[in-house]
Amino acid sequence: DQHGAMSSASPGDLAVTFRSVPRRLREAHGDTPNDEFDRLSGDMNRLLGEAGRLLGTTADPTRLADTIAATCADAWSEATLDRLREIALELGQQLRKITAAGER
Repeated sequence: DQHGAMSSASPGDLAVTFRSVPRRLREAHGDTPNDEFDRLSGDMNRLLGEAGRLLGTTADPTRLADTIAATCADAWSEATLDRLREIALELGQQLRKITAAGER
């Protein structure tokens, strides 16, 4: 697979990623100034909202994970999976930015 690790992430991997967002967000907040945290977590909320629209559910990460886990493997469109993988990568980047902001 020439697209890298996340591009081959299975729906199960994606469910785990979304399920971990609340915990990772709490851990990342740490010493991050609230205004910066709010701005970066706002970007995350937009990404979660987009994932919710793609899946016909809410932006709640646990609900997203449950919806992904409940979808049959052959019911996925490649375009939807690709976008969910991109969103998962972007969420990871946002979490790293929040963590880095708290370490300054």
